[in-house]
Amino acid sequence: MTYLKHLADEIRQAVPTDVMPDEETDDLFVLYAVLLLAKGGGVTREDVHNAWVAWMLARGGEHDSLVPFSELDAETQAEDSPFVRAIREVAEREGGA
Repeated sequence: MTYLKHLADEIRQAVPTDVMPDEETDDLFVLYAVLLLAKGGGVTREDVHNAWVAWMLARGGEHDSLVPFSELDAETQAEDSPFVRAIREVAEREGGA
């Protein structure tokens, strides 16, 4: 297992199951692992949103939320919060806070 996959798995385990996407998310969580390494505890909801958009584009997906974070309503922006918390939690455990 690579270090990115390890971090991705740690982040996934820190996300509440009721907010997990229904789709296959391995690549999404690898992107979140990159965010952890790049930003540590300073990761933001906008960062998480941008990673999600990149993941959706790579999958050829379409969605109303494929817009800049600032164009999302507050409720949609808040949907990124559990992922931010998970990345920050793992960053703190891994010494990257």
